[in-house]
Amino acid sequence: MFFIDTVEVPGLGNRSYLAGGADAAVVVDPPRDIDRVLEAAASREVRITHVVETHVHNDYVTGGLELARQVGAAYLVPAGARVSYERVPVSDGDLAVIEPGLTLRAVATPGHTPHHTAYVLEEDGRAVGAFTGGSLLIGTVGRPDLVEPRLTEGLARAQHSSAHRLADELPDDTAVLPTHGFGSFCSSSQNGSATATTIGRERAVNEALVKDADTFVAELLSSLDDIPAYYTHMGPLNARGPRPVDLTPPAVADADEIARRLAEGEWVVDLRSRIAFAEGHVAGSFNFEASGQLATYLAWLIPWGRPVTLLAESAGQLADAQRELVRVGIDRPAAAATGTPRDWVREGEWPRSFPRAAFADLAAEYGVGDGNASGAAGAGTEPASGGGSEAVVVLDVRRDSERAAGWVTGSVHIPVHRLRSRLHEVPPGTVWVHCAGGMRAAIAASLLDAAGRDVVAVDDGFDGARAAGLPLTEG
Repeated sequence: MFFIDTVEVPGLGNRSYLAGGADAAVVVDPPRDIDRVLEAAASREVRITHVVETHVHNDYVTGGLELARQVGAAYLVPAGARVSYERVPVSDGDLAVIEPGLTLRAVATPGHTPHHTAYVLEEDGRAVGAFTGGSLLIGTVGRPDLVEPRLTEGLARAQHSSAHRLADELPDDTAVLPTHGFGSFCSSSQNGSATATTIGRERAVNEALVKDADTFVAELLSSLDDIPAYYTHMGPLNARGPRPVDLTPPAVADADEIARRLAEGEWVVDLRSRIAFAEGHVAGSFNFEASGQLATYLAWLIPWGRPVTLLAESAGQLADAQRELVRVGIDRPAAAATGTPRDWVREGEWPRSFPRAAFADLAAEYGVGDGNASGAAGAGTEPASGGGSEAVVVLDVRRDSERAAGWVTGSVHIPVHRLRSRLHEVPPGTVWVHCAGGMRAAIAASLLDAAGRDVVAVDDGFDGARAAGLPLTEG
């Protein structure tokens, strides 16, 4: 009897898998912190005989090479992948025997990358699961634009063909087990809330399987959003072979050390909740919540290689954040501190703060709401865009694709991942910054606050803008 265990990596929107039988197992697309995988194998009392990669990953640092080395497993990597370490090159149709009656069959599925390979788990010759990596996802497919712009259209067409190959070759009840697609920016879209699927379900709903190739490619290419900046570094790092993880606690920084690092231009990152940060924080620090998409957004915004000091409310929060960050190649915090802002500022200094608000509060600044919403939206009311410290500036930090559906009339649009280099474009005045839910607005508010701007963080879902009667421009 076979088993398939999922190892969730929710901060990055990915999954890895441990699959096997009574005595042996294979690991598919392991995260860099392999101790979780080793614990899963130990609980099953199985030996890891094979570690496989569906592709050279562009969104996280793999733990595959180190895992295979530690347990003495065969390390299977697609033959077309250009890597600089020894591995077992895998080609279409190759079989790996996990244990008698349980095999893994390689299926070439180019599209997400040119060399992408899926693996079908077969029990006594019957397909029971397909590890689809970044090819066939839940309702969608992986992005085809992460390798080389000139290859994107061709890879999009290959994605369509690969999805159809899997659907044509596998039975309806075969479990589809993708690596990406649970919030990952490697997914071409975020389709619904389903967390499990089969070939039969995908045949009925997946955009690559219900549309002809030309329509699918045109719509896919038109929908692609910005690529996280740190992706540039992940592929080459994985091709070279990542170093083992070091999760030992960083050096402890006192208030003087924190101030020195800020003065030298290093990043000091406060991991506490956006509520706690707004109430009080070290001047010049940035807020990336440990409970949000910490690794994705910090790695996206920070200049690559810039030293980072972490501020946390507890040792546990610090350790969890350090684990998240090694997954994207931010290996060793320069320093860290735990406690509260009063512990992190020098004697005689005080923490900074800024207000939080809802869209209803912004509506009050517009002079709308309180029962007047229906008339106000049609009145063309807009916020001030300059002219002094009392001016209200509405800054929308959502992505282009999100804003396309509608925005607060007169708002300035700078996606959060572009804000650091475009702060000079934010007009004078008090900046009311919003996103779709509050997390990215908090990041943006901290960047603005560190730059000396007066800021209000709108901690509200965007649906609240319509409910508050704010004037909206429909996309």
